[in-house]
Amino acid sequence: MAVATAVPTERVDHTDRTDRTGELGRELDRIRSEVVAARGADDARYIRRVIAVQRGLETGGRIALAVSLFPPAWCAGTAMLTGAKILENMELGHNVLHGQWDWMGDPAIHSTTWEWDFLTPADAWKHTHNHLHHTYTNVVGLDRDLGYTVLRMSPEQPWRPLHLLQPLYAALLAPVFEWGIAVYDLEADAVTAGRKSVRAFLGDLAGLVGKGVRQAAKDYVLFPLLAGPSALPCLLGNLTANTARNVWAHTIIFCGHFPGDVQTFAEEQLEGESRGQWYQRQIQGSANIEGGFLFHVLTGNLSHQIEHHVFPDLPSNRYAEVAPRVREICARYGLPYVTGPLGRQYGSMWGRVLRHALPPR
Repeated sequence: MAVATAVPTERVDHTDRTDRTGELGRELDRIRSEVVAARGADDARYIRRVIAVQRGLETGGRIALAVSLFPPAWCAGTAMLTGAKILENMELGHNVLHGQWDWMGDPAIHSTTWEWDFLTPADAWKHTHNHLHHTYTNVVGLDRDLGYTVLRMSPEQPWRPLHLLQPLYAALLAPVFEWGIAVYDLEADAVTAGRKSVRAFLGDLAGLVGKGVRQAAKDYVLFPLLAGPSALPCLLGNLTANTARNVWAHTIIFCGHFPGDVQTFAEEQLEGESRGQWYQRQIQGSANIEGGFLFHVLTGNLSHQIEHHVFPDLPSNRYAEVAPRVREICARYGLPYVTGPLGRQYGSMWGRVLRHALPPR
């Protein structure tokens, strides 16, 4: 069920044409149009270079782990495989599946053909992430990513006694993040609420089981067997790489969505929402993480979470270029531009998890 990233079309709305929110929308539209018009050979070279580096790291890591009875080979192989999995998950899989590179017309780098090295099937993830999350960003009751249906991240979400344990299960989620997202993408809660049929759920479950078997067989059976005498250290290296990738993805995603200054919204605020108001909600519902070029690449440029939410289908390598312009626009329009180093955002995120674990006063 490939669903394109939802970006609302311009509405014919007199108010939106005259007020500051309407002008905000037009300024951000201009930035988007300029980037779309400028996409070209440099962008294509960038993504193909990232793919080449990722495949080189994976090949080197697999070879080193095949002789990983020797500790230096295990360390090198595990490090290379971890880097390859992070790149594939963050800068490649996430962004290719957003359609950021569809304009190239390359079937090998296209949102309709890419299947990533991640447990949840691409089509299921595109539905819950591209469509539901990016359309209803941080709207309580509509954005299922706001706490992933198990965490309470807003005072408007009902409190239950189980939330007292959410600091514990939020931490336990990190090393098994791909499994948690895979189960979440099944939308079992939508079945109980009557928004999804049992038949559709069972179809998605079959797809998940099939991919899960393939993923487990690749990393925990096939490559260890090919390693012969190094089978056990190879298996442990693969397990370590997957776990490290999960912890990294969990950290970056949570720090881009849940620091304390990130806002949430009531469902009623969507009524008559203009394009400018949609842009404003994306800005107020996201947070950036500061760092250098390599850090941004390893986050899939989701360290520019504000720019990603404003322009989800633009090439990720362009976010650093447009970020100063977006920040300047936010300053002129009095909008918060939540940003900070990883440590600060990480602490703020955990503060939010802890705060909303407690019952409301």
